[in-house]
Amino acid sequence: MTRKISAPALFLLFCLLAGSSALGLEQGARGQINQDITRPDHWRRIVTRSSFPLGEKMEIDNLGDQPLYQVSFGAYPSMDGSTIALPMVTEFARQHLTLGEEDLMGFVFLSTTHKAYEHLIGREANGSPLIPSWFASMDPTHPVDLIVATEPSRDELDLAEQRGVTLIKKPVCHDAFVLITHADNPVTSLTAEQIQRIYTGQITRWSQVGGLDEPIAAYQRELNSGSQTAMENLVMQGLPFDGAKPNHVISGMVDLVKRVGDYENGRSSIGYTYRYYIDTLYKDEGIKTLAIDGVAPTDENIRSGAYPFSTYYYGVIRAGEEQWAGGLFLDWMLSEEGQRCIQQAGYISMAALE
Repeated sequence: MTRKISAPALFLLFCLLAGSSALGLEQGARGQINQDITRPDHWRRIVTRSSFPLGEKMEIDNLGDQPLYQVSFGAYPSMDGSTIALPMVTEFARQHLTLGEEDLMGFVFLSTTHKAYEHLIGREANGSPLIPSWFASMDPTHPVDLIVATEPSRDELDLAEQRGVTLIKKPVCHDAFVLITHADNPVTSLTAEQIQRIYTGQITRWSQVGGLDEPIAAYQRELNSGSQTAMENLVMQGLPFDGAKPNHVISGMVDLVKRVGDYENGRSSIGYTYRYYIDTLYKDEGIKTLAIDGVAPTDENIRSGAYPFSTYYYGVIRAGEEQWAGGLFLDWMLSEEGQRCIQQAGYISMAALE
């Protein structure tokens, strides 16, 4: 008698064998980068004894002689987050779970900022991560415990309030929110006031800020994206965005960087993103970073606050879950061991580490 294999089991096996492309990993955070998230040459093991093991591995089906498994998260939190957090969350899994690089591609999936906040606030699962070498999927019903993300937007805070959820966010590393322009633009620095006037439509030509007599093409991100929230809070501070045309509102960080660096835009474009993103995750020779008030976004200037738009990435959990997996892991992220892992992933740790 031939045993019938369930459709979910067949799909799981297909995903495990086909690799990351079958999982839709071109979407979410991985669809916003053009650099590999692999173990660096200088990598070293920092976590020698983890307090966050995965849970039980249970056979759920089989296909011939190959069992298929489902694994519970156990003490390890289900994570989601912003694109910018992808190397950090990957490094956490690499350190604590000792997964191979191919397994990490299936296990770590970040849905980007707004969706991550929705998952956390709504106690929703973040898909069904896979560990291909184990022929295993993670528990698809387990809600997100912890996100690593940029600060929440007003809409996201309102959603949390509507759902009766209080968010606890703690800064876990430094970064700079940066203004970018075309690499051929002779302008190298703008004041914070000039940027505000560009995005409110009061300054419309580069000649008004020491550049060529060309119109300014000001690009901005969609509402509730991490970089748009930072632009609203750090730079505009309540001022209206009247300087960007409707077709200059860009969905996705990668598309904004492409627009600013596009040769067809010549030297006229301006936009914004995070320094870590363009230094590590998406590299484009067509753009350059502008100094603000004459101050460049160097590590030293970011950590000291001398750079005007210094910011943080946050670990965020739901209030009342401080002693659950997400809360305990967030505490570990702020420990010296956690900060060393964050630094190894290329971020600026909260304290200077040797």
